[in-house]
Amino acid sequence: MKELDKNAKIETKCLHAGYTPENGDPRVVPIVQSTTYCFDSTEHIARLFDMPTEFMYSRFANPTCDAVEKKIAVLEGGAGAMLTSSGQAATLLSILNLCSAGDSFISVSTIYGGTVNLFAVTLKKLGIECIWVDPDASEEEIQRAFKPNTKAIFGETLANPALTVFDIEKFANIAHKNGVPLIVDNTFATPILCRPIEFGADIVVHSTTKYMDGHAVQVGGVIVDSGKFDWAASGKFPDFTEPDDSYHGVVYTRDFGELAYIVKARMQLMRDFGCYPAAHSAFLLNLGLETLPIRMKQYCENALKVAKFLEQSDKVVSVNYPGLESNKYHKLAKKYLPLGTSGVISFIINGGRENAVKFMDSLKLASNVVHVADIRTCVLHPASATHRQLTDEQLVAAGIDGGMIRLSVGLENVEDIIADIDQALAKV
Repeated sequence: MKELDKNAKIETKCLHAGYTPENGDPRVVPIVQSTTYCFDSTEHIARLFDMPTEFMYSRFANPTCDAVEKKIAVLEGGAGAMLTSSGQAATLLSILNLCSAGDSFISVSTIYGGTVNLFAVTLKKLGIECIWVDPDASEEEIQRAFKPNTKAIFGETLANPALTVFDIEKFANIAHKNGVPLIVDNTFATPILCRPIEFGADIVVHSTTKYMDGHAVQVGGVIVDSGKFDWAASGKFPDFTEPDDSYHGVVYTRDFGELAYIVKARMQLMRDFGCYPAAHSAFLLNLGLETLPIRMKQYCENALKVAKFLEQSDKVVSVNYPGLESNKYHKLAKKYLPLGTSGVISFIINGGRENAVKFMDSLKLASNVVHVADIRTCVLHPASATHRQLTDEQLVAAGIDGGMIRLSVGLENVEDIIADIDQALAKV
């Protein structure tokens, strides 16, 4: 009953947390579609260039985006949030806010293929090393991966598409023992199914393009700061505790307290990279957030029925869905995701890559798209698409088989979804 009551409060926050116009309805999120804001004096503008604590330019702050940021921060139980133009941008900035050339961070290997490429290739070019660990590694093995220059640990609540369940508490304990924060990508779970900060995560990122939006109408991302990490304690983060010369001596921990991380990300990185969403995109994201609790419930119910159907097929080698009692991560899922494990299933079809492609091309209701976590059922062949840049060794480490299919179960009638899968399997 406790979980149900808790989720009811989250549903209320989805509807009511956000922009409150003067004497207006707190559910209203206006579209402030403007790049520019007027000020009463030159001195006023000059002060903001020293410390931009008001809306001054929509490259890094906007009232509509601010309303949605506040809502997502409340949903995740964080102190503050910052929207970005994509989930990849959110992940990139979450690392760059901590690491400079010569630093390293640890990531579990079973993460989204695009993030693997970002960490292994692009950040390497910037002089930042990613140290890979198995998500099921022991605490001793993970500890051995640390170096003196290691600044963070990264993982996904539900890995895309391997669907491993991240042991948040284990990795949070190890991270904090070493004086570094834990960053968790909570895209597939959303704060409806899991709130990583409650289990020790310090930073949460999302690709809001997925379930938060839900309708495939806009690309976006968000970083949520828990406000709980002590940036001064370990001495590893002088950028937070020493004056920032680019803002005339601002000290983020001194001047912004629990918001030090997210304000630094906005004042430094968003200022320089400018990967901020438009007001209209944030408005559309808010519409998705308002139905998120009821959609997540239905995704989980539909996906569990589909997973059980696939588990009975002799044309399917294996089904990976943490909601199944047979799944190796089912126990962890019950701990971290008691209300369900999203609408995403990965399964391996008999006959490898060739049969996987034939099955997908035979589907009629499901869409073959480069997307996931939509209101519509959609499929993808990870080895040919999202993880195409990975080597064979990296594919194995990421848990990707040539015959693997990622199935994102939508909100259509579940019997229709199953019938479509059944007729496509019959053609393999």
